[in-house]
Amino acid sequence: MSGPRSRADRLLLHVVTFGGIGYAPIAPGTAGSLVALLLAWALGAWGAAATLSAALACAAVTLLLAGRAETLLGRRDPPAVILDEMAGMLLATVALPRHWAFAAAAFGCFRLLDIWKPLGIRRAEALPGGAGILADDLLAGLYTNLLLQAVSSLLAGRLRLP
Repeated sequence: MSGPRSRADRLLLHVVTFGGIGYAPIAPGTAGSLVALLLAWALGAWGAAATLSAALACAAVTLLLAGRAETLLGRRDPPAVILDEMAGMLLATVALPRHWAFAAAAFGCFRLLDIWKPLGIRRAEALPGGAGILADDLLAGLYTNLLLQAVSSLLAGRLRLP
């Protein structure tokens, strides 16, 4: 790790790792996505605007802090930075039916797209600093949401969805 560890730097790392969850020894991005899914489920009780607001807040904070986190952690797009995964996962769930099957599908689809990085997602990751850290996750979340919105429309009337 490079750079001094001031109190501000430690706070910054605490935020972008979401209280240290990003330091999970195995699959920190998946851990962050799971936390975001649980948060999305809770926020879903207040409607799509609450989930979208949380996604935008995570995205804004990631954009502001992730570049410095890269410097502190000494690598590009450090796995410990999971606030970007949280922004993407929250976006993936906006306005979806609040049903366990859609939650599971959103989680699986988002993780698949975030790991595989098709459809320009890998290119978005190449942007510099916090923008590159964030852009791939937002695209994965957007693609997941669009796919599941289409599935929801196709299934409308066939399933009892809230």
